[in-house]
Amino acid sequence: MNDPAVPASRPRYFALIPAAGVGARMAAGSPKQYLPILGKPMLRHTLDAFLSSPRIAHTYVVVSADDPVIDAIVPGQGVSVLRCGGATRMESIRNGLQALHGAVAPDDWVLVHDAARPGLDAELIDRLIVETGEHPAGGLLALPVVDTVKRNVAGEVSTVSRDGLWLAQTPQMFRYRLLVRALDAATDPSAVTDDASAVEALGLAPKLVEGHPRNLKVTLPADIRIAEMYLAAHQPEPTE
Repeated sequence: MNDPAVPASRPRYFALIPAAGVGARMAAGSPKQYLPILGKPMLRHTLDAFLSSPRIAHTYVVVSADDPVIDAIVPGQGVSVLRCGGATRMESIRNGLQALHGAVAPDDWVLVHDAARPGLDAELIDRLIVETGEHPAGGLLALPVVDTVKRNVAGEVSTVSRDGLWLAQTPQMFRYRLLVRALDAATDPSAVTDDASAVEALGLAPKLVEGHPRNLKVTLPADIRIAEMYLAAHQPEPTE
């Protein structure tokens, strides 16, 4: 891995993983990012994805100040722990970006990724970086909606056209300077459901890059089994 403190003539790519949440909907008694999937913590799968990508200069994970588990999860090299997590995902990302001031150049790219998406891999990271290219508004992995969409408001059910609808995934990749500006301008946290929505609020349109179903977000207990199925199928064949 490259030293994040060494200046570079070309923009570099950094991963930022907010991992200060408690995962209340999992009802697991511990933060979901530390629940085991195929024998190792969910967060470690996420970290390993970025460590496997030669494009990523360094990975940063944002946790709460009193997190007692993270030091046993992170590998010895390539990952730095930022103990500045906030009460919300957006606050954790803001704090993390502030902590990176000086280590990351304004035009460097930051890939923000959910800790609870263990299905990410180097191929998807590469696709996002290559297809986003130099897009001024950045880009994000997403999946086009293929199912029929229903809206239910006070018992009134209607069908919503799925034309042009996408399901946002992560990573979501933006220039450091742009992401800081977008989140600083976001005065209504309820209106910012992901980093891309903060950028969109500036009047910009990030590029949508097709992701993969294996990159699902583990939210409910049943999602763990689905994630395990994808990860098991994606593991390399054993060599003889």
